[in-house]
Amino acid sequence: MPYLSRIWLNPLRSRAQLFLANPHALHAAVLGGLSRQPVTERVLWRLNTDFRHRAEVLVLTESMPSWEHLVEQAGWASADEPQEIVRDYQPLLDKVQRGREFRLRVRANPVSSTRRPDKPSPAQQKQLAKERRRGVRVAHRTAGHQLRWFTDHLEGWGFETVLSPESGPRVALSARDRLVFTKNGGHRVVLNTATFDAVVRVTDPAIARERLLGGVGPAKGYGCGLITLAPVTASGA
Repeated sequence: MPYLSRIWLNPLRSRAQLFLANPHALHAAVLGGLSRQPVTERVLWRLNTDFRHRAEVLVLTESMPSWEHLVEQAGWASADEPQEIVRDYQPLLDKVQRGREFRLRVRANPVSSTRRPDKPSPAQQKQLAKERRRGVRVAHRTAGHQLRWFTDHLEGWGFETVLSPESGPRVALSARDRLVFTKNGGHRVVLNTATFDAVVRVTDPAIARERLLGGVGPAKGYGCGLITLAPVTASGA
């Protein structure tokens, strides 16, 4: 049974500051919330920082998690209000029916595969030099290319954009970030992410549920790929 969790982080605490700066560290903390170690199930998560005084971590797991360690290390352990909420995800999956409209959000790592990158990195040059070479991933860095990547992939995720009579597809690129962090003893990682908000309609419920549970795009271990759905308000906002 899948579960969707929300955990609040206190940005004034040193451990929370580490998690905010380093997706690799936050990923390790998220995996620590599962009792079956080593973790073999699919885990998706996303860090939301669009709150003024706190950060939100959303986590989708296949088994029931426990987040006491995150709250104690990086949250408000003695607060009156709940600092973590874990909910059964199945009721949301049951609402994903053909023709139903939702507000969709996803933080993604928009990339494409090519055998002729303009400025290949040393690692890409090594990959391309192999006898049986495969394409290398190249990040989309401009807003226009990132939006095109999103709209081109949306149908394959089981959705379509809902059109507005005034402005066309209701899609917004709400955040663009370039993350630079280290992992595994100093290996440097550079990650370009984009957060998309859209009003969408379900076209293929089976595929949509599959993408909700499995995520989309690369860099899932770094907080990308988790699709979340919310009701469309009367105003469509």
